[in-house]
Formats: sequence, structure tokens, C-alpha cells
Amino acid sequence: MTAETSAPTSALLTGSDRDGSSYTARHLLVLEGLEAVRKRPGMYIGSTDSRGLMHCVWEIIDNSVDEALGGHCDRIEVLLHEDGSVEVRDNGRGIPVDVEPKTGLSGVEVVMTKLHAGGKFGGGSYAASGGLHGVGASVVNALSARLDVEVDRGGHTHAMSFRRGVPGIFTESGADAPFDPAGGLTKAKRIPKTRTGTRVRFWADRQIFLKDAKLSLDTLHQRARQTAFLVPGLTIAVRDERGIDSDKPVEEVFHYDGGISEFCDFLAPDKPICDVLRLSGSGTFKETVPVLDDRGHMTPTEVTRELGVDIALRWGTGYETTSKSFVNIIATPKGGTHVTGFERSVTKTMNEVLRSAKLLRVAEDDIVKDDAMEGLTAVVTVRLAEPQFEGQTKEVLGTSAANRIVANVVAKELREFLISTKRDAKAQARAVLEKTVAAARTRIAARQHKEAQRRKTALETSSLPAKLADCRSDDVDRSELFIVEGDSALGTAKLARNSEFQALLPIRGKILNVQKSSISDMLKNAECGAIIQVIGAGSGRTFDIDQARYGKVIFLADADVDGAHIRCLLLTLFQRYMRRMVEQGRVFSAVPPLHRIELVQPKKGQEKYLYTYSDNELRQTLLDLQRRNVRYKDSIQRYKGLGEMDANQLAETTMDPRHRTLRRINISDLEAAELAFDLLMGNEVAPRKEFITNSASTLDRARIDV
Repeated sequence: MTAETSAPTSALLTGSDRDGSSYTARHLLVLEGLEAVRKRPGMYIGSTDSRGLMHCVWEIIDNSVDEALGGHCDRIEVLLHEDGSVEVRDNGRGIPVDVEPKTGLSGVEVVMTKLHAGGKFGGGSYAASGGLHGVGASVVNALSARLDVEVDRGGHTHAMSFRRGVPGIFTESGADAPFDPAGGLTKAKRIPKTRTGTRVRFWADRQIFLKDAKLSLDTLHQRARQTAFLVPGLTIAVRDERGIDSDKPVEEVFHYDGGISEFCDFLAPDKPICDVLRLSGSGTFKETVPVLDDRGHMTPTEVTRELGVDIALRWGTGYETTSKSFVNIIATPKGGTHVTGFERSVTKTMNEVLRSAKLLRVAEDDIVKDDAMEGLTAVVTVRLAEPQFEGQTKEVLGTSAANRIVANVVAKELREFLISTKRDAKAQARAVLEKTVAAARTRIAARQHKEAQRRKTALETSSLPAKLADCRSDDVDRSELFIVEGDSALGTAKLARNSEFQALLPIRGKILNVQKSSISDMLKNAECGAIIQVIGAGSGRTFDIDQARYGKVIFLADADVDGAHIRCLLLTLFQRYMRRMVEQGRVFSAVPPLHRIELVQPKKGQEKYLYTYSDNELRQTLLDLQRRNVRYKDSIQRYKGLGEMDANQLAETTMDPRHRTLRRINISDLEAAELAFDLLMGNEVAPRKEFITNSASTLDRARIDV
């Protein structure tokens, strides 16, 4: 949540600053080596919060997974140590330990200290990999207070340590141990020549990462499970030794032989109407890349690449689309050219088959992507050497040829299934086609109904609820809708608002909990129906945010337990039936004060009343007043509800954009939000009771409003 503020900033510039004469070359800073990573970590790992910390773990794990992709590794272990460090072990070939001729450093030191150094540029060591830029391990090293690496190779265990990217020797265990910045790769002990592998253990640098940045075991399990599905035969063990949830170490082992077909079944949320289909193929494309020649020069050379496509998909009885995409087992949550090619080809192929089978009438429009993807669960994977990603975080594939190659494979393989003459396959294909046509006709009927609603004239706006106190402005970006708790607060809010752009809609008490009610019950509920009607953009799958009548929707409820419950019920309604409003940051919660302090004989320019928004803020304010010998009345007002404020107080503290504070409601993790709503607001009582029982001990009883 973010707070809306209106404090302007200004800067005074001297004459020399304005004409630029004081800006010279001495102001330019050149960052060498890993300094750039420590100066701008967000460029390499996205952020310095928990998400960035988890990204460091992914970088090390992905290096081991690349060994598995090449057939050199079949087991990876991830250990979360009690001291906060993370260790990743594999039985791959091990990082090269011989001397790299150009730098004169060992292969381990080159990989760990040099940006853009690794074995994934030329294609000789890895045919397809997730690592591309040669910065993953060195970035983790730069952002670690300590990093230890051990390599089993050539009959010896080779060891090396680093502090914030600088090689050296630690005389004790732990991140804060005494450190001597000297030394390089050493031979620790002899081992059987057949034993190979790499072990990397790092302590995240708390000078870089936020204090509350922490590792998520659930997220780690999800990633390990996902990787095990994508690399059949690979075993990934995750061991938590921190003792957070159990006194004993907790270990989960992931191993799947079914590959992405099994992954597709695992992801599917509904009953199937066809078996899991496997669409496989490949294609070639040419691109010009710099290639290192014999004289050490980078020469632009046209090379031929092969791109392998492997897709598992199946349609189910539901309406939601579940799609996961990967490039060399690296997840691309924001899609890319491979996903674009897949979706385009599925839609085009189904249109062709539907027309030839005469399941679509001549007068009917073609189906669109949403029709074809309804109820679809798909895992889209491609493998190629040196894919082009957008940024180090690799969330979007940019290789343009992937669009064409994936589309060709899908068109050929999917068409064979849809026109199959085998009995079982034919029945399944028919069910898929009929589901798609039904989705298209439902969409068209809903669009026609919506268009009919939009044709209402301005005179028909009288159909809006009588209790709505609308605003005069028709500027959507500027207008605000306050959903007010109770009629008593409504009267004060009418006097406090700016009727030019602030509209008021009162609700009576607590609305229906839509999480455990059907859509028909929701629409029958007077309060829910009024909210949807006033916003004017529909609900559910037909919701069109472009038709919303207000730029902001603000929950205005009491600052007590009942008010919090009402906000939760309202948010449940928006999350389930008007989610785009939340996703675009257009839903807010007003922050009314809890206390009012009246000053005795305030000085000129000093406010007579001070407002505080929590008990802690009240205590701090009173201490500050006492320290400055400012007198105030002992009868401090504690607001139990909005109705206790007069219009001027409500406007000044809660409704006037120049002084108020709003909390923006947003969704950073959709899957986690869905789980939270199901737990707290859903039909299953037992998990909610268990959650309340387990969480009761963490509650500060002083915060309970009694």
C-alpha cells in the first residue's frame, strides 16, 4: 500500500548550475569490476527486498540446473543453514579449476569475480542453458558478506572464499569471521577421481539487502518442484535447518519422471475434457552474433540456431486459463515471443478446424484468443542456445524467431489432434471444439447485452440508486467515489465533501461475504448490486474498466474492528468481481484519525487541533508537546466512529486531498492473494479456525478496541 501525499519539493539553482559550467569530468564516476553491482544491485537482481534475495538463490541453483540440462548432473541439494546462509550442492562437472589464459586466474575466480564471464557464451560447454550473461554467480558474490565455493574435480577438492567479491581467507566460520584479503584457489583434500561437483555457500550482505528481506521456503519448494517437472530424472532436495517451523530439519525431495505432461496435470485446477496433449517439434533460424576468432577479435558472424519446442496442454471443464512458459527451464512469467506464437497459433488453428467442420456458422465471427484459451492448462517450453531476454531477470523472451517456430509446431501438432479419426481422440477433440464455440457465443451475447446497456440516454441515469450522492464532474480521472459506512457518517460526509468531484454511496452495515456466495446471491444483495451499478463497469468476466464512472473508489469506514471487517468485505467484492480496479491501483482505503488533541491558547500559525492515527503516535505526540511546554486539554477525544466528527474535522483529516492520507490497495502476488481470501473469507471453516487459533498468541491485546 502507498500513501497519497501532496508535499511539493523545490530546488534553488545558482547561475553556474543553470548554465552547466560547474558540471565537469571530475563529476564522472567509473565503477570497476563488481563495484557497479554493489552500487546498483536492482539492475541485476530486480530489488533488495525478499524478492531480490530469492533471485540470488535462483542464480546459484540455475547454474546447477544448467549442468543437469547438459546431462552432467542428476542431483541438486539446497540447504538453508541455521546461521542464515544458503548452500547449493550438485554432482555436475564442477567449475573449471585450471588457469584461464587471458586473465591468469583460476576458472573459479574468473566465474566468481568477473562480470560477463562463463561457459555459456560460445556454445561449446552448454547447448542450452538458463544462464546467458555470465553475471549470475559474480553478482551473488558481490552482494554476499561471505561466499565459499568448493569444487570436486581431478581427484581433489578445491576451495576458495570471498568477502563482498574480494578473494581471501577466513580464519573462522561465519560471515563476520576475521578475513585476510589474500590467497586464491587451494587444494583442500584428495578425493576419488570419479567424484565431481560444486558446492556454493553464501551469506547475503545486510549492507545491501533490507532488514526484513528473508527467504521463503514455500517459494523455494514451488521453484524446486517446477524445475524437477521440467528436467525429468533430476532430483532436487531442499533442506531447511533454520528451525523456524520445526525443531528438527525439514527436508522435501522433488523428483518426477513424467516431465511437463505430469506438470500440466499438476497445475490443472479442473476436471479434464481431453487427455494431456504433447506438441513437440523444432525449427531453425539464422542470426548474426559476434564470434571470437583465432586472433581474439569479435567478428560478426551469421550462425544457424536450432530451437526445440515442447508443449503440454489440456482443456478442462473450468473457465480460467492456467499457462506457464519457460526458456531452457527458466520461467518467463511475463511471456515473450514463444507465448505469443503459441496463443496466436492455437486461435488460428481452431478457427480453421471450426470452419471446416461447420461448427461455426457462416454469419458468426471467428473465435478470439480468450475463447480458445478458456479452461486451458498449458506448459510452453522452448530450448535454444543464447536466447535473447529482456534484462538479467529473464522474465520476457525476445528472440523473434521463436514466434514463428512455435506457431508452426503448434499448428501442425494441434491440427492432427483436432481432425483425428481415432474414436477416443475424435470425441475429445469434439468436446474441445464445442467448448470453444460455446465460449465465443457466451462472450458475444455478453457484449451485446453490455452494448445495449451503454445505449441508455442521460435521462436514464435516474436508475442509479437514490441514496447515491453523485458528483457534478464527468472527468473520470478526477472523480472519486466514497463508499461510506452508515447513514450517520453520510450526513457529515455530505457537508465535508467537494461535490464537484467527490461522490458518496452509503452502505448499511456489513455487505454480503461474496467469497462463499454464488454470483446470483451477490447480485440479489442490495448493497453489492448498488456498488456494481454505481461504478457502471459490470462485474466478473464482463467487467470493463474503461467504463468505470470514477477514477478512485475509497472505502470510508470507522477506525475500529467493525470498520476493518467492512473494508475486508468490500475488498473481497472488488477482488472477486472487479479485480482490474484493484490491479490498476484505483481502490483506496481512507485513514481517519483515532484521537484529537486540543491545544490551550495555541500560538499564531499553530493549529488548535492535532490529530493522531494510532496509540503509539498519540504517545509520541504528547511527549513532544510536553517537551516543548505546549499545553493541551487533558480530555483527549477518542473517535469511536466517523459520525462523531463534524464536517470540518472530517474534511481536514480524511476527505480533503490536500491533507488526507489514502492507502492504495494493490495485489503484488495474485496466487497468494487468492489463497488469503479463500482462507479468511471462504467456505472452509476448519482452516480458518486453525489460523485464528495459531495466530492468537501473536496478537497484541492492547490493540483490541474494547
